[in-house]
Amino acid sequence: MISVRLSELQNKDVVDIMTGEKIGNISDVEISNDTGNVLKMIVYEKKGLINMLRGGEEVTITWSQIKKIGTDVILVSRNL
Repeated sequence: MISVRLSELQNKDVVDIMTGEKIGNISDVEISNDTGNVLKMIVYEKKGLINMLRGGEEVTITWSQIKKIGTDVILVSRNL
């Protein structure tokens, strides 16, 4: 079993593998009450706290959309 801290995930860029586009950075996660597993990651398209406070666009990434968690990036497929 692999464990990763939320703070480690927040430092990684979230990138769409189909377009190569950087979506943003993780700001929050949704965790199952029953199992404790991560269900979804909340990503803001604009990077930084100032942009989040200004209402940056929020994107939800489900756990099944995550294809690879690397040292610097999280690769996702939004075309499911």
